[in-house]
Amino acid sequence: MLNLGFVVVEVAFGLFAHSMALLADAGHNLGDVLGLLIAGGASLLARRKPSQRRTYGFRRATILAALANGLLLVVATGAIVWESIGRLRNPGPVEGGLVAIVAAAGVLVNGASALFLMKGKKHDVNVHAAFIHLAADAAVSAGVVVTGILLSLTGYNLLDPVVSLVLSFIILASTWSLLRRSLDLALDAVPEQIDPGQVRGYLGGLPGVREVHDLHIWAMSSTETALTAHLVTADGSPSSPGFLRDVCHELHQRFHIEHATLQVEPHETGAPCPLPCRLASDEAV
Repeated sequence: MLNLGFVVVEVAFGLFAHSMALLADAGHNLGDVLGLLIAGGASLLARRKPSQRRTYGFRRATILAALANGLLLVVATGAIVWESIGRLRNPGPVEGGLVAIVAAAGVLVNGASALFLMKGKKHDVNVHAAFIHLAADAAVSAGVVVTGILLSLTGYNLLDPVVSLVLSFIILASTWSLLRRSLDLALDAVPEQIDPGQVRGYLGGLPGVREVHDLHIWAMSSTETALTAHLVTADGSPSSPGFLRDVCHELHQRFHIEHATLQVEPHETGAPCPLPCRLASDEAV
């Protein structure tokens, strides 16, 4: 609500002062508000219990929310870039002092919002990301403050659309990273913070394990990771009592993988698992 109120104020003063820099910052802040609303709704959905039809529940809603947020930011930023190019061709008068004052309020609002998330960022990667985003917004608003001061001192009105274009490209650069990560998660790619080679090495080095195949690691949500794998042992049985429990515990401790499903297979059987050959063929292609 704090950020939404500031967006309304920033748009009103941006139109009054004829400042594309203020409107660009307002567009970015609006993207943050929509992102927080979408993420909050997705978090509520993710808490719903699984059903017979949706055995994972709605956990993946958090990933789809991240993807939607990225697309929203791209559309909003594209509109700002289009308008800024028009202002470069036909620059108009800009109230530099008013721009600086409103942008200074943005530094305070984004800084205060970031402080609200200070405590939770230590325990939740999503809250940490939101904290970094809001802190970056405060820095962007500080840049608009400098622009307003320079406009007041120099009267060079082209500074306003130039700064808005610079801010837009900064936003697009950060949005591209968000889009890439959320699309990877939507396509069941291994989360960036996990090295699949290290996971395979750990599983392959377990006592009695001769081979690891059909290893899959994917995000169930933006905060939960799952794994499935086939472990080939000499006789198809765990090497010790509590083997599977201990391995799942280590996967959680080392790699933050919360949901692990392991299938133990014998090394030599009359009907070997067909997955290694199929997967090897797919990788060769």
